[in-house]
Amino acid sequence: MQLIELFEVQTQDGPCLDCCRDGRPVREDDLQGAAGRWTQFAPAALDAGFRSTYAVPMRLRDERIGALNLFADRVNGLTEADQALGQAMADVATIGLLHERVLDEQAVVSGQLQTALNSRIAVEQAKGLIAELADVDMGEAFLLLRSFARNHNRRLRDVVADVINRDLSADQLRVGPRTSSATEV
Repeated sequence: MQLIELFEVQTQDGPCLDCCRDGRPVREDDLQGAAGRWTQFAPAALDAGFRSTYAVPMRLRDERIGALNLFADRVNGLTEADQALGQAMADVATIGLLHERVLDEQAVVSGQLQTALNSRIAVEQAKGLIAELADVDMGEAFLLLRSFARNHNRRLRDVVADVINRDLSADQLRVGPRTSSATEV
């Protein structure tokens, strides 16, 4: 069954793909007569021993995320109860997948917010150090940090880290942009 599913995706031919595209269940009670409908899928499914198939959409409201194939080894092998159970399984799987997607998105946003907060804390620490050491207000301290970063083609966070680690002094921040000398290559 896994090989048939993979074959269906690779050839872009079969009930699951039709179901996913249309958002409606697809039923084929006899794959023998479906060779005209699915020229590649039907023969492959028959060769694998399947005789009927049913595809149900995986969707929540208007959002479609896929489809679920059900196979039977006999003609008319899927009852209406099987179809209802298949749709119920697809619905549960859909909810689980969408829930996981939301959790992943929340984790990404949370990580981004934490990074921004940590960055802001570091900037404030560096501003405080510069304000104290250079005897300037916090606004001027930030301008010194930002100007140094721009003038020396460095990222602000790297300049901030150097100030916090005491690798860059307030006096060094006041130095203008680097200029190339005639001897530099």
